Amino acid sequence: MRQSFDTAAETAPRRLFVYNGGFLNRRIRRILELSGWQVTTGLPGPEDWVGVWGHSPTAHRGEAIAARRGARILRVEDAFLRSIQPGRSGEAPAGLQLDRQGVHFDSSVPSELEETLAKAPLDETGLLDRARACMARLKQLEISKYNSFRTDLEPPAPGYVLVIDQTLGDASIRHAGASETSFREMLAVAQIEHPGQRILIRAHPETAAGYRQGHFGPEQAQGMVELSTEPHSPWKLLEGAVAVYTVSSQLGFEAILAGHRPRVFGQPFYAGWGLTEDEAPVARRTRKLTRAQLFAAAMILAPRWYDPYRDSLCSLEDAIDGLEARIRAFREDRNGYVATGMRLWKRNHLRAFFGSKGGLAFVEGPRAVERARKTARPLLCWAGRLDEKTESPAEASGVPVFRVEDGFLRSRGLGAELVPPLSLVRDDLGIYYDPTRENRLERLISASADLSEADLQRAERLRQRLIRSALSKYNIGSTALPDLPEGHRILVPGQVEDDASIRLGCNETNSNMGLLKAARAANPDAVLLYKPHPDVEAGLRKGAIAEEDLRGLADCVLRETDPMALLPVVDEVWTLTSLLGFEALLRELPVTCLGAPFYAGWGLTRDLGPVPARRVARPNLSGLTHATLIGYPRYRDPVSGQACPVEVVVERLEAGFSPHPHRLLSKIQGLLASRTTFWR
Repeated sequence: MRQSFDTAAETAPRRLFVYNGGFLNRRIRRILELSGWQVTTGLPGPEDWVGVWGHSPTAHRGEAIAARRGARILRVEDAFLRSIQPGRSGEAPAGLQLDRQGVHFDSSVPSELEETLAKAPLDETGLLDRARACMARLKQLEISKYNSFRTDLEPPAPGYVLVIDQTLGDASIRHAGASETSFREMLAVAQIEHPGQRILIRAHPETAAGYRQGHFGPEQAQGMVELSTEPHSPWKLLEGAVAVYTVSSQLGFEAILAGHRPRVFGQPFYAGWGLTEDEAPVARRTRKLTRAQLFAAAMILAPRWYDPYRDSLCSLEDAIDGLEARIRAFREDRNGYVATGMRLWKRNHLRAFFGSKGGLAFVEGPRAVERARKTARPLLCWAGRLDEKTESPAEASGVPVFRVEDGFLRSRGLGAELVPPLSLVRDDLGIYYDPTRENRLERLISASADLSEADLQRAERLRQRLIRSALSKYNIGSTALPDLPEGHRILVPGQVEDDASIRLGCNETNSNMGLLKAARAANPDAVLLYKPHPDVEAGLRKGAIAEEDLRGLADCVLRETDPMALLPVVDEVWTLTSLLGFEALLRELPVTCLGAPFYAGWGLTRDLGPVPARRVARPNLSGLTHATLIGYPRYRDPVSGQACPVEVVVERLEAGFSPHPHRLLSKIQGLLASRTTFWR
């Protein structure tokens, strides 16, 4: 992790006395503890500190006690990336601002953030590179302080002047040297400076949600003035604006990051550094900063970011990783689903993955489409169980259909043994193993040429880590290898022969025996190492080859062997459509495909199978890795129970952690192995 917080000066916890119920929040207390503060109650001494929440209505209590007892004050505020829902929803913050001098929004006294902006060097290349990468990523992901807005809403037609409203009586207005009058003045100046132009007033999210009143209402929406209460993405609103007017809103800060030079009628922390047009300049702020310098101080150096997966302080980059995963789950699942074609043993895990926001209603048969239509919910279906009887009526009714399958870093143990997954994919176009129709993974791979350098570096770090940790989809088998014959070794992975990827992605060669014969015919002098599929070895699926039939084809049959132990000792891989081909590509081994797996057809494999003509992009290995392991699947942390980034699941797998299988159900399905409709 890229540490950005200073812990060296905070090794001995200092006592922090608090008198506000907000400090009872477990997340807030934990961030304070990790930052070196021992949160307590009672009466402080002269060597102690009193914690107050910014300039909140209850702050005066702590201020009065601190004054009487000679204690110092630590002012606590949310960091500038907070949560999905507004703070009044009760959702815990992603980070905190801890200030021993003032509050970032109070211009009457320099805060620690202002001191950093005014005096810190802010010219270190690595720091500014990080700032630029994070700025670009927040814009790309459309992440703001609050994130309950809808990225799928069509934004207003561009060309407007954006006027930003705030909640009535907010402390950040008064302490920024502004008032209610400032808002009326701001709107008037915007109209004067842009005669005849559309003015779009953006309501504060808490106003739109009904929590608090704003300064503007329907009465201002006259003539060329419009009031926007729809939950539009702030980034899209900024993109369509020709000018931005604000009093002290954080959206003014984001406007700077988006390339604007906002007109500012208060004295927020971001004003006075040469990046704004200031109606009321702060005389002591004379330094000129770049956007990257402003961002580095406010977002990397000042806050204490919290990692809920590792229960530790973290860098901004790690905080964004976590927010991205949680926000993605919220945005995709906010309306809920009608789920169909889901086996009983999978349902609790599907609820955990997809149902925490809008819920899952499990309905089977024709009623599923009708229920989805009536409730305006999309249909969620296990990919292998979606048939024409469901898909056609859904399409005719305009019901969106999402196919679900296991991800590519799944678990320690087999799905066929009812081990729950740590990753799932949700595809609105098709499914990755079906090359007969376009799928969302294909689009991500095709678009990977446009990934940022930071995204590609993240993918490369992930790839190298998977190699070092020898992780794969199931992470089973013995790492001990038998003595292998010398020579040019070709690993031939067996598959489940009735697997959909073979049925849909292979032509004449569509069996394990056919694959072995083709590999031997093309490589008569090579050493062929045959690795049967784990589900086939377990007797759960079709695809076994008798020992006598393997003679003369395979030089060595490797049963119950971890394929990740084999890849470092082989020279290439021949496969039909096995995921092991992708895992070999990650290790830069030559891969020959006789079918059309998702990773074939992009110029990274030798393709002897029926590759779709639409796969014309030529991604590099980092681009393929990002699309397949970061962009396409969703991950769930089995420890915290939250949506998480891939790196967290990698850590859990490295540590040997995986959810326990349904042991009773697993035994039952073992007895019914030949009756797969009961458990598959």
